Amino acid sequence: MPEIPRFDDGMVNLNELVRTLAEALVNEVMDAQADDACAEGNQRNGYRERRLLTSVGPITLRIPKLRRGTFFPNDLIDRYSRVDRAVVAAVAEMVASGVSTRKVERVARTLGADRMSASQVSRICEALDATVSDLRERSFGGVRFPYLWIDATYVKCRDGGHVSSCAVATAIGAADTGHRALLGLEAVDAEDYASWRSFLLSLRERGVAGVLCVTSDAHAGLRRAIEEVFPGAAWQRCIVHLERNACALGRNRRERRLIGSVLSAVFAESDPDLVRELYHLAAGELGAANAAVGDLLEEAEPDALAHLDFPPAHRRRLRTNNVQERANREIKRRARVVQVFPSRKSLIRLIGAVLSEMDEEWACRRWFDGDSIAEAYEDRSKWAPAPAPSYDGTAAEHAARIITVVLADEGCERRAA
Repeated sequence: MPEIPRFDDGMVNLNELVRTLAEALVNEVMDAQADDACAEGNQRNGYRERRLLTSVGPITLRIPKLRRGTFFPNDLIDRYSRVDRAVVAAVAEMVASGVSTRKVERVARTLGADRMSASQVSRICEALDATVSDLRERSFGGVRFPYLWIDATYVKCRDGGHVSSCAVATAIGAADTGHRALLGLEAVDAEDYASWRSFLLSLRERGVAGVLCVTSDAHAGLRRAIEEVFPGAAWQRCIVHLERNACALGRNRRERRLIGSVLSAVFAESDPDLVRELYHLAAGELGAANAAVGDLLEEAEPDALAHLDFPPAHRRRLRTNNVQERANREIKRRARVVQVFPSRKSLIRLIGAVLSEMDEEWACRRWFDGDSIAEAYEDRSKWAPAPAPSYDGTAAEHAARIITVVLADEGCERRAA
């Protein structure tokens, strides 16, 4: 019996143990299936090794070879996770259509997709398409979503004989139960007002209502679409993207570092009065050195600080689009295997599979406490109190001290005092 894998401190490495046991069990099952095939007069002819990527890590498959015919573990493919199956289907489709690269062909051999029949791929696709369709078309009647996070990520896709970047719009919401949910997924031709309006209307038509705040980057046309489809909802401009936009206007490395340090100091604070004073001072100081940065911050101020008008316990999550960023990273990680999707349908299939698994995880635990999320619809007087400010003097005085220290740390003096 193989030794139980352990960490350096002697603790059992459970992930490696599960991976090892899974590898041994799968190979034993394939051996038994191959022996059954040989009972009809066929003979074994060695093995071929393939790597299979699983949720517990890669396992090495020792797939039996037969003297006559071929052996492929169909039932093993059926046990792939949805995401794994979507990757296999996309890779197999690329190989079959002759548009794969050498890297994709290596991946196909690793996954065993190069030996899959058209009917096997078709069965996988049909099952996945049904799951993704249910996810994209489900209705939300009876549930309110006070907060939405909207974003788009770009993935390369083959369309009409040429390769182009396809924008994939996604919407994630926080329900009045405190749970997160995927609300929408759509491939769009361009990030413009018409596309965003159509996407948001599809959410509303499926019952997304009660929206109080939408967080996103400053995508072209999105703010106007939000105002029309969800009138009365605030728009929170993601502060992470705002900082990046401001830093990109810096004329040299030193100026970009200064911009980043000042804005980080602004958003490191939580007291609304102090944050507003700091933002105002930051716009003035940075604008005195770089007019473009000052103009950007002045224009963005009401939207960058919109989160301050919501319950204290919600502000940190409202002010960034981090929940979308994490989803996008997982999408990119999975899409990297395929590189260029053979069709828009295969793209939606894989991204839908990724988001479907995330959505199921979100449904198992609350993101906001039940009493906390209820504050979104309550009068400000009923909110749980925020910690009292710990600084001396007024918010304006403390903000001036903070800005002075940050500038001094960067070798600068106040210019807009």
